[in-house]
Amino acid sequence: MRRPTRQEIDDEIVDQAAALFARHGLRETSVQRIADAAGYSKTGLLHRFPSKEALWEAVSERCTALLREVAACPGDLPPGPERDRAVLSALADVALAHPGMIALVLSAFSRSAEPGDSPLLDEVGEVLFAAFSVPADLPDVARGARVVGALGALAVAALALRDLPAGQVREHLVALSSDTLGHPRPAL
Repeated sequence: MRRPTRQEIDDEIVDQAAALFARHGLRETSVQRIADAAGYSKTGLLHRFPSKEALWEAVSERCTALLREVAACPGDLPPGPERDRAVLSALADVALAHPGMIALVLSAFSRSAEPGDSPLLDEVGEVLFAAFSVPADLPDVARGARVVGALGALAVAALALRDLPAGQVREHLVALSSDTLGHPRPAL
């Protein structure tokens, strides 16, 4: 059996921390709770990440990097169903590979924070709306609501189905989210 690399271990810890931050918030998530979720001792965890703030920084950086990758995936595709499906496909991959991160993304849209309260949550919204070509000032409320609905549907379904093989779930997540955006369903 192959031993996980240092990076794989850190990635798992960061994803577990993201899930807990999404569920309980930064203030209510303890280092011990993260260590327990990741299957490490508190001392072992603190050896890799010296503080809860260092973990939050790692979570924020990883979340931002993943979302920037998602935003870049449609390239120069114009706004429309093809671009939306490219973004949804990339988000489905993130959701299936990093359930903690997708939980954190979902929390960005479900918290009642004001803009400016959390730089990470503000950036999550900005990056994802830009990926779907939704203007920052949100003049098209219907489109903005559909995008948020599609993100929520994808995130909740991915989290609920995370124990199934990703290959069986991925295209259904994309189809579900595409339906939410009002696009014709892609062939499965």
